[in-house]
This record gives sequence, C-alpha cells and structure tokens, in this order.
Amino acid sequence: MGDRPLASRTVIVTRSAEQAGPLASRLEALGATVAGMPVIAFTDPPDPAPAREAASSVGSYDWVVFGSANAAARFIPAAGAEAFAGVGVAAVGEATAERVRDLGVKVDLVPHDYRAEGLVEAFSQMGAAGLRVLVPRALEGREVLTEGLGALGAEVAVVAVYRTVPADPDPVAFALLAAGAADAVTFTSPSTVRNFLAVVRSAGLDERDVMGRVLKASIGPVTTRALGSAGYRADVEADPSTAEGLAMAIVAGLG
Repeated sequence: MGDRPLASRTVIVTRSAEQAGPLASRLEALGATVAGMPVIAFTDPPDPAPAREAASSVGSYDWVVFGSANAAARFIPAAGAEAFAGVGVAAVGEATAERVRDLGVKVDLVPHDYRAEGLVEAFSQMGAAGLRVLVPRALEGREVLTEGLGALGAEVAVVAVYRTVPADPDPVAFALLAAGAADAVTFTSPSTVRNFLAVVRSAGLDERDVMGRVLKASIGPVTTRALGSAGYRADVEADPSTAEGLAMAIVAGLG
C-alpha cells in the first residue's frame, strides 16, 4: 500500500473535537477513513475564581507546569503570555509543549517520558526543594504530579482550569461501530475509555462484542492501565505518546 498503509481501514477517534485534528489528519494521510466520535468535551470548572486568581499571579511562582494542551489553551490567554517572563514553564509531552509555544510562551522543560511520572523524575534530577510550582489542570486530574513534586520539597498549588464532561457521540461513527465496520478505536485518556464504554452500554450494544472486534489503540501507559481496569487489553500503545506515535502504532497493529 506504499505510503497509505491504512487504505480501506476505518478508525474511530474518540478524542475531543478540539484536540482530534492532528491525529485525524495523520491517519487520513496514511489512507484511513476517520470517523470522529468525541466522547469527552471540556467546560469551565464549577468555580472559576481560583483560576482567575492564579492567572493574575503567575509571576509569584518559580514554575508553571502544563499537563495537557487544553490546560495551556485555557490558562495562558487568561494570564497573558507576558506574565510568564522569568517563570520556568514545563510541559508533559511535546504536543502540549507545542501548544504552549503557539500561545507565545517559551517552554523550558519537556521530559523524555511524556507522563507526569517523567516530569517528576526530571524535577528530581535538577532539584525541586523550595520551588513554588503552579499546576493548572483538569478538575479530575491525576495526583501523581502534585504528590511527586510535593515529596521532592516543592510547594505545589493546583488550580482547576477546566473539567471533562461526557459528549454526545456522533451518529455516523456510532453507526459504524454498531455495524461492525470500524477497524480501530483510539483512546487518548482514561476519560475517553470510561465515556466510550458508557456510550456503548447506554446504546444497548454488547460492550464485549464491540471491544472484541476493534483494534484498541492507546496513547500511552496511563490510558493502557485504564483499559486494563475496565477489563480490556490495549492492542497497541503509542511510543512516543503523541498523535504521530499513535498513528504509527495503528499502522503496525492493523498490519
């Protein structure tokens, strides 16, 4: 199939509508038919006041850490790019770092391991004791980063800048699933795993049958563990944990 190894393959992308673009574009370039089925959406946190306060005091921190592109997209415009002058900025993953840069802020640290665990390790190597660290994140964020940095002696402030909510599934993508016409489904966070399964169950489909017929493609170890907790094995896992890595993992998995 040359440079279009996914020709005749259909891939369902469960990522939010705001974030699906790079992955969908890469899969289409590889020949796949992509059906967008966002099962999560983002909205403001219940109380936006702490986020506003944090945005007005960025300069009082030594570091600001972004664990997702969505956190950066919501927090940086509120603070203003100029507020980050003289403040260290870290991003968990190159996709997040790219979004931060696009918003006019320099990125000082991206760990080799694109997970919160990798960022904690990077801070441990350079020393974190006494640092004031701000973590803008989802309301439902993991505690690995905050607990890990705290254990290193950093003073960590966490502020919710968005929350993840279920999204109504696209009927076209859902019809493909129901008909058994999808070859692969992408999972890019634990919330996509939970909400995808909830959508399947609420529609009266046989969850085991649906999951057994598709290649289950995970963005990385955290999402893979979420699949495992739900009773499923990731058939492929991206390495690195990027849209490109996930696309190439699907190529390898569908052979």
